[in-house]
Amino acid sequence: MITGAMITLGSQAHLRRISLSAALFFLTFGSLTSLAADSAVQVQLDVKNAAPRAVEGLTERGILRDYRFAWTSIAQALELNTLDPLEGAFAGEAKESLRQTVASQQRANLSQQYGNQNHRLEAVFYAPEGDVMELHDTAEYQLRISDGGKLIHEDHVVMHYVVLMTPGADRWVIRQLQAVSQF
Repeated sequence: MITGAMITLGSQAHLRRISLSAALFFLTFGSLTSLAADSAVQVQLDVKNAAPRAVEGLTERGILRDYRFAWTSIAQALELNTLDPLEGAFAGEAKESLRQTVASQQRANLSQQYGNQNHRLEAVFYAPEGDVMELHDTAEYQLRISDGGKLIHEDHVVMHYVVLMTPGADRWVIRQLQAVSQF
């Protein structure tokens, strides 16, 4: 009876080791995959001038993560002419504007590629309730426009965006992404 119990415990321990090894593999592999997908989007965030509320460290990390994810999603949506990447990262006016851009590209058989993205974000307003943040983004990227898969235009672009982000259930979402000539 002790032998049977030891075999059962040994089997359970072996299964736990296998499960732990598998979990570590997928976590590591998933992390490497995420880093590879996001490596083209670099985001720097300056929160020192946010007012009237200071930005907490956890919020700062969330904004960085979710803004990077949003621009990765924009790049995928506009390159592949699909709306799927826009789910979750955008809401309201920003989501509708991006939907219209994708639809226009589909009709014209055009696509855009955003390469070497660098975003310098500055938090300028953080509501006292913590329910909205205004950011100013100076974005630099390599823009390529293709017609039916044939490159028709390429340019290094510097753009300024006013961004409104609000917290969602599990992430910060972009509600407004407005290009402006200057801040």
